[in-house]
Amino acid sequence: MYDENEYLLLSGIQHFEFCRRQWALIHIEQQWEENYRTADGSVMHRNVHDAGFHEKRGDVVISRAMAVSSARLGISGECDAVEFRKDASGIDIYGLDGRYIVIPVEYKRGEPKENDSDKMQLCAQAMCLEEMLCCEIDTGYLYYGESRHRMKVEISAELREKTENALKEMHELFRRRYTPKVRRSKACNACSLKNICLPVLCSGRSAKEHMLSMIKEE
Repeated sequence: MYDENEYLLLSGIQHFEFCRRQWALIHIEQQWEENYRTADGSVMHRNVHDAGFHEKRGDVVISRAMAVSSARLGISGECDAVEFRKDASGIDIYGLDGRYIVIPVEYKRGEPKENDSDKMQLCAQAMCLEEMLCCEIDTGYLYYGESRHRMKVEISAELREKTENALKEMHELFRRRYTPKVRRSKACNACSLKNICLPVLCSGRSAKEHMLSMIKEE
């Protein structure tokens, strides 16, 4: 169990899986820079995040910008949307009649990614909701703005394990205040922190190696 002052931002797991250095620059060094993709994504989330808005569609109640946390995982954040679907196999929800199953929905601006970063963020949200509501969640959804498509995600044992392992590594790096070295890839060109990270310079020799080579040349 983690103390509240040790909690990390749940949304950071998406940065971490994309690039550990990017995560550290944002969450440890507190550095940030916008580009078109991040600005467009912020607009999309502002439209979704209305914490005072609750919508009812038949047997489905939708809660937006729902605050979640987990003492076991040491994270806190918000779910873009949580759907409570009336179902006899579900749980009691305060203020609602009947029983409901719980389904987190995460909104993303682009298209499905090749890596599991979006799925892991959704999985972390599901595990927070399970801890808070004493329920089991086996399904969530990712909605992609570019394709306007909702993708079903199974909250599997494998995805849970991968997510928990990433969170443990995040806590260890944050405790050490360690920013990993860059691992250059084609994704660096689209990163909003490219000018801060300087992947071309940082992927070269270390300062020690550079100094030793200068000494040998002399």
